[in-house]
Amino acid sequence: MQKTIIITGAASGIGAETAKQLKSAGHTIIAFDRNEPKEFVDEYIPIDLSEKSNIKEAVSKFKGKAHAICNIAGVPPTVPPDLQIKVNFFGLRTFTELMAVKLHEGASIVNLASVAGGLWKQNIEVLNKLFEIENYDDALPFLEEHNLVGDITYNFSKEAVVLWTLYNASTWTERGITIKALSPGPVKTPILKDFLATIAKKQVSLPESFKGEPEKIASVVAFLCSDEASWINGQNIVVDGGLSAVRMKKQFTT
Repeated sequence: MQKTIIITGAASGIGAETAKQLKSAGHTIIAFDRNEPKEFVDEYIPIDLSEKSNIKEAVSKFKGKAHAICNIAGVPPTVPPDLQIKVNFFGLRTFTELMAVKLHEGASIVNLASVAGGLWKQNIEVLNKLFEIENYDDALPFLEEHNLVGDITYNFSKEAVVLWTLYNASTWTERGITIKALSPGPVKTPILKDFLATIAKKQVSLPESFKGEPEKIASVVAFLCSDEASWINGQNIVVDGGLSAVRMKKQFTT
């Protein structure tokens, strides 16, 4: 079945590779990004995920119906904290909620999180408070109030994506719509250097074997958009080449 698939962040990295793979499989690709993708896209709609009004305007420009949303756009931990939480979580949430009415029954929503968001269970109380915020201007004061400004902001933004995904497993089930999060480890994209210069510096050195290729992540995204993945719902799928398992072993055996 040929599908119409929406991809945010389709101009580079994992988003561009996802667009390539899905377009090559015969699907129609609708790209939402600040930068215009150079290829593998049927329609491009500019968007700034840090601005709620801009998101609403961008969504209104899409006149069709889609079979999947791939929320891949995101910013690294080297940008200001308020921009991280606005784009990585608030923007993703707003875009998904507004676009949901334009999804076909049985559609898939795939949210790109990160292994950096793996400690979400330890921060559920604060994350629940974050979910109550609607005004983007309240983002930075919230982060400052809870001492979440710095390298930790990125982790927190991805924890929010994971938990929000899980919370919404039943939101659109009457329409057969599923939602899932995908948490990659470090991936060889243009922003990998930003991670290595910030949050990765606090961890054990990262062997080259644990730096993934965008193609590996995109193939999982593509699968999660397929009918074969229709029974996967409300899950966070870790795709990191075993990095998390290796770190867990070191934690519990030393």
